[in-house]
Amino acid sequence: MKYTIIYKKKALKFIQKQPKDQQERIIKAINKLPSGDIVPVETTNAYRLRVGDYRIFFTIDNNILKIVIINAGNRGQVYKRI
Repeated sequence: MKYTIIYKKKALKFIQKQPKDQQERIIKAINKLPSGDIVPVETTNAYRLRVGDYRIFFTIDNNILKIVIINAGNRGQVYKRI
């Protein structure tokens, strides 16, 4: 099954600020969703994807095969913004 991936502005802005090799690494991991190092985030209906020192927060709607990338950031800072 192929999911449609939608990026929120905040997540896209962070990814675009990264060096080109890191951008490719993050996007490659996102395109493999819903597989990977995924953990549900407590107190929300979101999930967390780990890509090295980066964390990607997203939601999944299995009914319409849609993944929304909510936020992305460095490991220590992104948890403060969720």
